[in-house]
This record gives sequence, structure tokens and C-alpha cells, in this order.
Amino acid sequence: MFKHLQPFGDSATLVPRFLFGNCLMTSKNDKNTRTTGRPTLNEVARLAGVSPITASRALRGVSTVATELVEKVQLAAAELNYVVNPAARALASAQSHSVVVIVPSLSNLLFIETLEAIHQVLRPKGFEVLIGNSHYSRDEEENLLRNYMAYQPRGLLLTGFDRTESARRMVEASNVPCVYMMDLDPNAGVNCVGFSQLSAGETAAAHLISRGRKRLAYIGAQLDQRTLLRGEGFRRALQQAGLYDPALELLTPRPSSVGLGGELFLQLLASHPDVDAIFFGNDDLAQGALLEAMRHGINVPERVAVLGFNDLPASSFMVPRLSSISTPREAIGRRSAEHLLTIMAGNKIAKPVVDMGFELQVREST
Repeated sequence: MFKHLQPFGDSATLVPRFLFGNCLMTSKNDKNTRTTGRPTLNEVARLAGVSPITASRALRGVSTVATELVEKVQLAAAELNYVVNPAARALASAQSHSVVVIVPSLSNLLFIETLEAIHQVLRPKGFEVLIGNSHYSRDEEENLLRNYMAYQPRGLLLTGFDRTESARRMVEASNVPCVYMMDLDPNAGVNCVGFSQLSAGETAAAHLISRGRKRLAYIGAQLDQRTLLRGEGFRRALQQAGLYDPALELLTPRPSSVGLGGELFLQLLASHPDVDAIFFGNDDLAQGALLEAMRHGINVPERVAVLGFNDLPASSFMVPRLSSISTPREAIGRRSAEHLLTIMAGNKIAKPVVDMGFELQVREST
């Protein structure tokens, strides 16, 4: 599974080695055994009856290694209680086998789906996926990048474009291959895979307007750049239709949740009882609104239409079933990882900006 970046250990765990020309050699006195007594890759290879390089590839999950050899190596490693030393591996190969992925949350299901897809692409190629959680903080992301760069990762997968100037310069100066996920920026000159948050917001407004709604509100939480862009798209469409009222925007930096959605839903209706449609910046907020509507006898969509975003798995089972904008989280993770593999191999991406689109799922709540 996924691995959080851990220190590679102190130098005492490394095999004494000498560099002769282009050959990395082990001291004869070492006998391929660390002074700590810990089992080595060479010992695993001998027990499995394979070469050290085959043992290394098998343990990294490289797909070209025969299944029967992988099983032998895994059994040998288990018998010896062998644990991979990333520092020794990087020293021996003169390059890291890690890819750093930074997402804003590990409690949000949509990023879990993206991470699973990334892992499925990178792991068979022998790469370790090191996950950083920025908690929607630009400063925390900068600190994560600063720490991870010290270990010379082979590649980076970053979420969106909202980061500190120092973090931006750090990524550019590192020359580490990088792909940006979730957002698109055709003018940035970078590789990115995602969809237009602005267009998604515009689509939400167009759908609710097509249902004859006149008093449309937007409720957003967390207030990361993507949430704000969705709200901006929604606002633009309402302005063009002559239906925009700034009083019907309810935004809070609090973390998005089902409970918060219900709270903000009741707060909005209490202050603006004439609201007849609400677009929520995330499905968990909209789910909370539906639960509170049921609890207070507020008819949806007759009294007020409710539209969510991201189409989380539970949304199609709500009462009424929640209309939502479905986003391709898994496909974005897969394509981003595939692009990163291409770049790390020294090749250029023919189409650096990939719009994966989104889909409006119309159900009973609108």
C-alpha cells in the first residue's frame, strides 16, 4: 500500500562501499552483511536462488519479473525478515525509486480514489508512492516539498496550482518531473490533468436555471482554490442570466462535512426563505442538507432544489437521490501517473494539458 516518507536511517545501517570507476563495490571484509546483523538483499537473493538485481526488481513489484520468481523472493525475504532499505537502494542504483504525491486531504474520499489509481500505475513499474497530506495549507505543502526534495524523488504529482511562491520556485529549480492534477492551466506551460472548475460551476447554474429556479445560492466550505473557482463559475452564469444575488453566497473556511452542510442549509433558509435552489461545493455538504431537510419536513426539490459536486458514492442512495456533478477522480490519477512515467523516461507529452471533463448526474433532488 501507500507509504509515508520516513527517514532512510543513519549511516550505520549502510554497507561500507568503495567507488572504482563506474563500479560500486562492497568491501571484502563486509562479506555482504551489515555490521548491524540485519539481513541484506544479497542474502535474500542467495536464498531465493536468483540474482540480486532480480531480487530487487521482485521486491519493487516490477511487472517484468516472472510470478514464480517473485514468490521465491518474497518467501526468502519473509524467512529472513528482510526490510528494504531505500537509502541503500538509491545508493546502489544512483537514483531514487520514489514518487511523491501531495494531496490536500486523506479524509476526503475523492483523493483516496485518485491515490489508488496512481498506485496501480506506478507500483508495477517498481516505484514507491510517498504520500504527503497538506491539510489544505500552502505553508504545510511547502514544508512537505522541502523535506521530500532532500531525498531526490524521481517524480512529483501535485494537486492544483495554488501554492506559495517559494514552493513554486523549489519545484521549478529541482528539475524533478512533475504533473499537476485536478486543475487545468493551458497558459502555465506545465503538464496537467484535470477539468475546468469554472465550467463545472457554470454547468451547475445552467442546470438549476433550466429547472425554473430564480433564487439560487452557493454554499462552499474549506475554500481551497478549486471550491472558489466553482463558485466563480456559478456566479458568472447567474450574472449573465440576471439572477445573481451576493447575499446568497455562504462561504466558510471550516472543513467540509455532512454536519456542516446541514447547519449551513438551515442557516441559509432561515435568513433567506425565498431561496429555491442551492449548489453545494461538495457532496458531503449537500448530503447534510438533505438529511436536515428530511428532519424538518422541507420538501426537496419542491421547496428547494439541491445540487452537489463530486458525486460521492452515497449520493445516489440519499432520499431523495442527490443530483451532482460527477468528477473523474480515478481517471485523473491514472492519466497523471501515466504522464509522469513518460516524462521520467525522458520523453515529452504530446498533449501536456488534458481535460478529463465532468458529467452532470441529474437525480431526484433537482
